[in-house]
Amino acid sequence: MTTTSQEQPQGKRILSGMRPTGRLHLGHYHGVLKNWRALQEANDCFFFVADWHALTTNYEDPRGIPEATWEMVVDWLAVGIDPGKAVLFVQSAVKQHAELHLLLSMITPLPWLERVPTFKDQQQKLADRNLATYGFLGYPLLQSADILIYKADGVPVGEDQLSHLDVTRHLARHFNWLYGREPDHEALVESGIKKMAKKAAGRFKKLRAAWRESGDEEALEQGRVLLEEQTNLGRDDFERLLGDLEGRGREILPEPEPLLTPDAKFPGLDGQKMSKSYGNTIGLREAPDAVEEKIRTMPTDPARVRRTDPGTPEKCPVWEFHQVYSDTETRAWAHEGCTTAGIGCIDCKGPVIQSVLAEQAPIREQAERLAADPERVWALVEEGNRKAEYVAEETLAETRSVMGLGR
Repeated sequence: MTTTSQEQPQGKRILSGMRPTGRLHLGHYHGVLKNWRALQEANDCFFFVADWHALTTNYEDPRGIPEATWEMVVDWLAVGIDPGKAVLFVQSAVKQHAELHLLLSMITPLPWLERVPTFKDQQQKLADRNLATYGFLGYPLLQSADILIYKADGVPVGEDQLSHLDVTRHLARHFNWLYGREPDHEALVESGIKKMAKKAAGRFKKLRAAWRESGDEEALEQGRVLLEEQTNLGRDDFERLLGDLEGRGREILPEPEPLLTPDAKFPGLDGQKMSKSYGNTIGLREAPDAVEEKIRTMPTDPARVRRTDPGTPEKCPVWEFHQVYSDTETRAWAHEGCTTAGIGCIDCKGPVIQSVLAEQAPIREQAERLAADPERVWALVEEGNRKAEYVAEETLAETRSVMGLGR
C-alpha cells in the first residue's frame, strides 16, 4: 500500500537523500525538507548527501561538490533536520554503499536498468553531456543499494520517482529468491510444475522467463492468473510456484514501500515549478532585500495592463504563492481585489512578501550561526557517517555471507 504524507508512518525506518546542489530554495523546503522534519519525529530516519549520484551526470567537473555539500547540510540543519532524531551522513563516506552496489550488479538483468523511463528521458534532456557510461545506466542500481543497505521500510518519493523504487523492490525480491530459498527449492518447483497440465506448465515457464529476463510485468500478472486457475495444485505447491514466479524467498533484503508525497511542484517566480535550471527561485536564506525585489517584480496576469483593469488570479503566478503563504481571509481579499480591480498588483504582492520573509528569518539566523562554526557542523556529519556505517555493515555482513563471500 502506498502511504501519502497525510498518513505519516510511525516506527518505520525511512531513507531519503538529495544530490548536493549548494544552497537550497523554497521549493526544496516545501517539497522535501518539511516532510523530512515531520518524519523524523516518529521514525528511524536516515538522510544523506548523494554525492556519488552527482557524479553520474557531472563527472567531468566535480569541483563544486564539496562546497555544495557544505551549503546543503547547513540548510538541512537550519530548517530543523535534527541529528539527534535522524542520521545525517554523506554517501561517499559510507563505503558499504559501493560494495552492495557491486554485489547487486552481479545479479541485475541489464533490461531492468534500460527499461527505467528516466534513463532515455535524461539522455535526451542532457544531450550536451556524454552519458554513455555505466555510472549513468547504473544510477538506479546505486540508488537501490542506498536503500537496501539500511533495510528501509519506506522511501519518500514523488510520482516521477516510482519507477526507480520499483527497480529496488524487484532487486530485493530477486536477491531474496536467489539466496533465501529452500535447499531443495528447484526440485520442489519442478515437482509442482509436473502436477499442472502440460500446456499450462509450458506457458508458466515462458511467462516466468519473460518476467525474470526482461521485467515484463504483464507476463508476471498472467503467470499469477494462470496459477490461480490450476485446480490440481495443493496449497504448498501453489505458494512455492507463486514465490518462484515472483522471485520471492526468505526476506534478507526487505522490499521498501513508497511513501508517496503530494505533487512537489512549488511555484517559481514565473509560474513554472521552482527550479535553478529555470532561474526562477527564491533562496532559502536569500537576503531580504533581494527577496522583496524578486517578488515585487514577479510577472502578473497579462490582462492587467492598467491599474484599473480587472484580472484573473488563476492566471497569475502571485496567486500561486497566496495558495502557499496566505490564510483564507487574505486569499479572499486578494481574489476579490484582483477580479474587481480594487487593488493593484503591488498591493497583492505585499502579504506574500511579508509571509515569505517571516518564514525565512529564523532559518537565515540559524544558518548564520551554523556557518560560523564549521567544526561543529562537520562533527555532526562525521557522527552521522559513523552511525550509518555501523548499520550498513550489519546488512553487508549478512549479504556477503549468503553470497558465499568471506569465511
